[in-house]
Amino acid sequence: MNRIKWPMLIYAFLAAASIMGIGVAIAEKSVSGILGCIAAIIVIMGMGFKTKKKMRENGLL
Repeated sequence: MNRIKWPMLIYAFLAAASIMGIGVAIAEKSVSGILGCIAAIIVIMGMGFKTKKKMRENGLL
């Protein structure tokens, strides 16, 4: 069985939380909340892809 890649798991949970935040912001009709969560998801996904690239280059994936 493969080992858990903790940084990738954390990024996945943060991304899911940001997506849920978008839904909550829509329900609350908060434009700033929607934009903030969209910005957060872009940053989190970017960091996740960057980390994945580094892990792949180092042979950890």
